[in-house]
Amino acid sequence: ASVGVRTMTSSSSPGISLKQEGISYLAGSNLPAVIVNIVRGGPGLGDIAPAQSDYFQATKGGGHGDYHMIVLAPSTAPEAGELTMLAFDLADQYRTPVMILADGMLGQMMEPVELPEPIDVASLSAKEWATTGAKGRDPNVILSFDLDPEVLKRMNLALQKRYRQIEAKEVRYEEAVTEDADILIAAYGTVARIAKSVVRMARAEGIKLGLFRPITLWPFPYQPLKELAGRVKTVLTVEMSAGQMWEDVRLAVAERANTPFYGEMGGVVPTPRRILSEVRKHAS
Repeated sequence: ASVGVRTMTSSSSPGISLKQEGISYLAGSNLPAVIVNIVRGGPGLGDIAPAQSDYFQATKGGGHGDYHMIVLAPSTAPEAGELTMLAFDLADQYRTPVMILADGMLGQMMEPVELPEPIDVASLSAKEWATTGAKGRDPNVILSFDLDPEVLKRMNLALQKRYRQIEAKEVRYEEAVTEDADILIAAYGTVARIAKSVVRMARAEGIKLGLFRPITLWPFPYQPLKELAGRVKTVLTVEMSAGQMWEDVRLAVAERANTPFYGEMGGVVPTPRRILSEVRKHAS
């Protein structure tokens, strides 16, 4: 990454935990990189079944220091391809690590994907900061270390300014059948894909159900969800975790609507029927 080459690494849950120090160094050194986490059940060694229990680690900063990284959550294989291409562009644009956060179900899924023509690497913007040798210029120095607290404070303030820009410009989300909804499901990744079936099933029963799917988990789409919550009675968060995204949903919704939760853990995948059963509890 320090020489300006587009770089990517991937792993699954425990392997990502081992990379947290390096991710913090990337953020502190303003280095673009793409990290893919195909989440599996935990904690500890866990299993190899699908889970979404690394949400906190990805969105709240799994390493040390006041840093963030952009976190993108695909729900299909084609979208995984699209978001990975986007991740490289965002990483370069903001000089930050970007994570693709998917679950083990998507990681083991096969779907047709249409990819665009490869880009000409020479067409990418020059990275004047890269350590590509000092012939004809002063050396570039990349580091995240300074013993002067005031200097390190300025480095941190610059990072926070960049994060505010990302929050203002890079929020992404999807709404499905929300125009007349009384109840919303808030879900991401594979669970959101399952929830689309639940929306159809609920509508067939006369339940006005819609879906809100965050695509960027950081920055989280607080404002769009806040506005939607003012029009519905209930926002049901569904996750393959103990309720990690639920915390962000409750922050967005506040007291505007009820905010129940349904989750599965340890690699158990919520079924459409089980989610629909939870929806029925909140239908009036």
